[in-house]
Amino acid sequence: MNRIAELRNKHGIKQKDLAERLGWPSPRLSNYESGLRTPSLDASRAIVQALRGLGVDCTLDDVFPPKNKVQAA
Repeated sequence: MNRIAELRNKHGIKQKDLAERLGWPSPRLSNYESGLRTPSLDASRAIVQALRGLGVDCTLDDVFPPKNKVQAA
């Protein structure tokens, strides 16, 4: 699961605007937001960079939370 749409909506960014910033068609971003497709690491980094460029203070882990957190023994 990812938080692309959550962060985008929280900051008033339209899906179309984020997709344009990325240079992608809106359906590609929509598929990632809905979980129909999983972005590659490069695509994930591009999404974070685009969000940051639009004023969202976020990290890769903020947008794509780890499924299992490794705990120190």
